[in-house]
Amino acid sequence: MTLVRRPLVILAPAALLLVALALTTNVLPLRQILAQRQEIAATQADLDALVSNNEVLAAKVEALQTPAEVERLAREELGYVRPGEKAFVAMDPTPGRMDTSEGAAPVAVEEPVAESRSFFARMWDFVTGRDLVTSG
Repeated sequence: MTLVRRPLVILAPAALLLVALALTTNVLPLRQILAQRQEIAATQADLDALVSNNEVLAAKVEALQTPAEVERLAREELGYVRPGEKAFVAMDPTPGRMDTSEGAAPVAVEEPVAESRSFFARMWDFVTGRDLVTSG
């Protein structure tokens, strides 16, 4: 009876060791392969985005080679005019800034008034927290 048990005692741990060895040699590389495939897919997506951006920039460069585009940009961004033309500049009639948000009527925004208090008084207010309290 000991002869029958002995091969089983030796065979069972050997089989477990073989299975563990197979898992370690096959599962870990499989994880690495899957991670590398995901990385390749992400890098390919980045490459596609860069290629499309490069095409847009190449189109802009090509457009800038034409005299008409150069003239258009000079007129829009630099305010150039042709000889004989008159340029007009519209000035804001209010002394304050204008808030021209979309859908809102232009409303003058008051500029912050410089405080007449000394630096040390303002610093003390900051330290004590009085600068956070609004008077009124």
